[in-house]
Amino acid sequence: MSNERSSISKARGTVLEEVDHISNTAKEAVLSGGWYYPLYGVVYFISHPSLYRSLAPLMFKSALASLGITIGMFAFTYLPQVAFCALFSGPLAFVAAFALVLSESSAIILFVAKAFVLGPAQDRLFDAVMIQQGHADVIQRGREIKSSNGVKTLGKSITRPLSRFSKAGIIRYIISLPLNALPFIGTALFLLYNGKKAGPGFHARYFQLKGWTVSQRQQFIQKEQNAYTAFGGVSLALGLIPFAGLAFGFTSTVGAALWASSMERQSGTSIDSANIKPIDERSETRVNI
Repeated sequence: MSNERSSISKARGTVLEEVDHISNTAKEAVLSGGWYYPLYGVVYFISHPSLYRSLAPLMFKSALASLGITIGMFAFTYLPQVAFCALFSGPLAFVAAFALVLSESSAIILFVAKAFVLGPAQDRLFDAVMIQQGHADVIQRGREIKSSNGVKTLGKSITRPLSRFSKAGIIRYIISLPLNALPFIGTALFLLYNGKKAGPGFHARYFQLKGWTVSQRQQFIQKEQNAYTAFGGVSLALGLIPFAGLAFGFTSTVGAALWASSMERQSGTSIDSANIKPIDERSETRVNI
């Protein structure tokens, strides 16, 4: 208990400092271009039915869970939080409370989903997109791949499961929730503040496949910090969309894979160019997830 209190106290003591830093680096985050990949992931996912068809049952269950949690949160917590936000936002309290409840609902949904639904599915989706982009050699470092009649099928993972929870991340998210009491600007700071830590998490699978040490990961994340902040911020914003947040969690995973593919090309890593196809389902490399 004392350790948890110490963690909360430490996070509370640094949150204002980090928010101030993020507000000063917001322009660099936007110019980094990292925000593009979560949006590109949406387009790619929609244009490749082989990806979302295999995930349709899971996405349906996720949508039902999101619906129930969001409705429950608005039914029981919206009006009390309007009263709270009125202390800071005046007539815009209804808007601020709306953003605050969405953020709280998203936190609960993600906690439940990561615990019971998303983890392995996101890894398989990431691997499938990387194979479609011609990086089967990278994926083979962490997963068996079977090929038959031109169709690749993902086998079992040969790497240990990734940890899906971060106590520091949860504390960070909860402590920064009151930022949403400030309409628009506060919500933007909330997204960037949490996006700074959430962004690199979308490449946890990529780092694992590359076999990087903790030091190598930290150096790379530091180098691409602005881009990861932008990526994480946009991904979190999409996750706040009622009832569709978890679906956008999948599209952000697709975006992360497309970004990783771009990194592989820029680094000069050899790829199977024959497998790189335009956004066209009829000509794509078929991968069974």
